[in-house]
Amino acid sequence: MSINIVPVETKADLLKFIKSQWYFYRNDPNFVPPIVADRMKLLNREKNPFFTHARAQEFLAYDDGQIVGRISAIINDNHNKTHNDKLGFFGFFESINNQDVANQLLRTAENWLKERGMQAMRGPIDLSMNDDIGLLIDGFDLPPVIMMKYNPPYYIDLMQNYGLEETMLLYAYRLMMKNYASEKMLRMQNIIRQRYHVTIENLNFKDKSKLRKDIQTIKDIYNQAWEKNWGFVKATEAEFDYIVDDLIQIADPNLVLIARVKGDIAGFALALPDINQALIYNKSGSLIGAAFHLFTKKKKITRVRIITLGVLEEFRKTGLDAVLYYEIAERARKRGVTEGEASWILSTNEMMNKALQTTMNGEIYKKYMIYEKIID
Repeated sequence: MSINIVPVETKADLLKFIKSQWYFYRNDPNFVPPIVADRMKLLNREKNPFFTHARAQEFLAYDDGQIVGRISAIINDNHNKTHNDKLGFFGFFESINNQDVANQLLRTAENWLKERGMQAMRGPIDLSMNDDIGLLIDGFDLPPVIMMKYNPPYYIDLMQNYGLEETMLLYAYRLMMKNYASEKMLRMQNIIRQRYHVTIENLNFKDKSKLRKDIQTIKDIYNQAWEKNWGFVKATEAEFDYIVDDLIQIADPNLVLIARVKGDIAGFALALPDINQALIYNKSGSLIGAAFHLFTKKKKITRVRIITLGVLEEFRKTGLDAVLYYEIAERARKRGVTEGEASWILSTNEMMNKALQTTMNGEIYKKYMIYEKIID
């Protein structure tokens, strides 16, 4: 092969970068095509506030005019300020099953980061920890749920053979609505509600004034509750608004919960309908096609993803997380949802893993890995 690595420089190049993903999954029944317009927006330096404190460069690998791989090299200055390190990232990795292609892509990203003073490279992360992260290493038999990664099994070897080392394992739990609430959970959440005077409220999309206050509350909880988590970086005001603007278009307000303990804000939980169950039919990735399939296939959306759940530190030993899990699952069940996914969960988060396994009968059914390499 004669491999040529070319930087993405124009809008037309970026469109090629995004649409090249179809080439790598053209015969894979589990591939959920992304919405092209959403990907263009995500990587738009003017529209995505992530780029006010970050830099990135996308690359395409060609062989005889055919795209055979892609990658992005990313520097998140806020991450390096928060963690006091010089860490770069790679993301949006795709490659044919050829180690030489993968090596050249990863080496190109590594060199780009090295030239800008980075001392280590971590990924895959597309673009930040608030976006799609990790490499699927177990659970290839099912399509991904909303905002979760999917890739061929051979990517594992491509990463490891390049010299990337495992740095963090992530879990995705499968929850079945028919048996999510064990007797232990039912007893526990009732006791916790009474003991701590827990009240649960959901977002009201119709009351715009209250909605703005609730979103600000969620942002404050999010930034405090995850402050000590591995790899966490606080979202800026603009970034949080950007994320909310996207999620609010698909969110069910009854599955966005705020918990109070004796009237004080204590935590929140968010579950999203798994629109991937409809978007998997949108083979072209068009925005109009996405709208059509979401409208005509509403009944196919029988799963939710519990995407985030946070409890402020002073309330973490109260068992409030169990109440939130129970409440969000119960509300989803009443809406005809038959199963859920809780993801992603750090393998090192003992409290959350224990709660999902022992009180919600959760089963780890997918695993993701984040890799790291010291830059040579």
